[in-house]
Amino acid sequence: MKAEKMDRKITLQRGSATVDAYGTPTFTWSDLATVPAQMIQRSTTEFVRAQGATEAEIIVFRLRYFAGLTNADRLLFEGRAFNITEISELGRKDGIELRCLQGPGA
Repeated sequence: MKAEKMDRKITLQRGSATVDAYGTPTFTWSDLATVPAQMIQRSTTEFVRAQGATEAEIIVFRLRYFAGLTNADRLLFEGRAFNITEISELGRKDGIELRCLQGPGA
C-alpha cells in the first residue's frame, strides 16, 4: 500500500454500553485511532422499506492493517458516522478494506 494514495483521515470508533446511577443504560462511542486511508468508492443507493424509498451512502476505504476491528465498530469521515458492514483483509495483514454504510439502511 502506497502512502501517497492514503490522502484521507478517518477515525475508528468502538461503542460501549454502561449503566448510570439511575440504572439507565447509555451507549457511547470512543476513539480507537485516527488513521490515513484511501477512498476506493463512494456511491449512493436506494433502499425500499415499509415507509417508502430511502437513500444511503456507501463508501469503501483501504487502510493499513488494524487488528481487532469488527463490524460492531464504526468510522467517522468528514464529520459523519458510517457503520462498518464488511471488513476484507488484503494480503497477509498488509491492509484492510472497509465497506461502510451511512443512512437509513445502516
